[in-house]
Amino acid sequence: MSNLAQVRALSKGRTVLGARMSDRPGWRQLSELLAPGPWPPVDLKMDFDQYVLACVLSRALEEIDAGEATATEATGLSQVELRDILNRSFPAPTIHAFCLEDVRDVEPGIEEELLRGLLLAHARPGASASVRFAKIIARRALRHDHLWRELGLFDRVELSRLLSTHFPALAAGNTDNMRWKRYFYRKLCEAEGFSLCTAAACQECKEMENCFAPEEGKSVRVEP
Repeated sequence: MSNLAQVRALSKGRTVLGARMSDRPGWRQLSELLAPGPWPPVDLKMDFDQYVLACVLSRALEEIDAGEATATEATGLSQVELRDILNRSFPAPTIHAFCLEDVRDVEPGIEEELLRGLLLAHARPGASASVRFAKIIARRALRHDHLWRELGLFDRVELSRLLSTHFPALAAGNTDNMRWKRYFYRKLCEAEGFSLCTAAACQECKEMENCFAPEEGKSVRVEP
């Protein structure tokens, strides 16, 4: 099994999602970089983390190739953090695609800092992976599409699993299955003593569909 196929082995009983992967430029480029070769054995949890990182990196490659962002701008991680992830978790050729020698670290704006702070406050204690995912999620949440799509994931279920793994208390609070970005902003407003909306209950709010409607749409990795 190739490195990329092993990265794809995740949830749903370790099903390999190769048949569902698309011809997206980011995945195609990452596939070429992840050539067959030795791959250290990892447990299921780390397998999933590895898979998510591959999804995020494939989205970053698309934005880099399109001239829309650098690797640090696309991921919310520092040059040092990206280099560490690539060196530890991916084959050596992968690092060159991200042009890390040419990028600078980007300071997060106020909104991103708030989102990052919310996630970090609920991160698993002492887990460096949770810290890095907090930074990645906070940056990708600033994009306009559904968060799971902006992370390059296959569907919302994968995003829910990621959040439950690394931010369990925060994820558990979303008992009404609110859209994740909406839920994050509601939590931020509650922390500041504000209300995201003025309705007495969600069922009475005219914006209910925007908050709770299914996060539909094709994955960035699904054939059109």
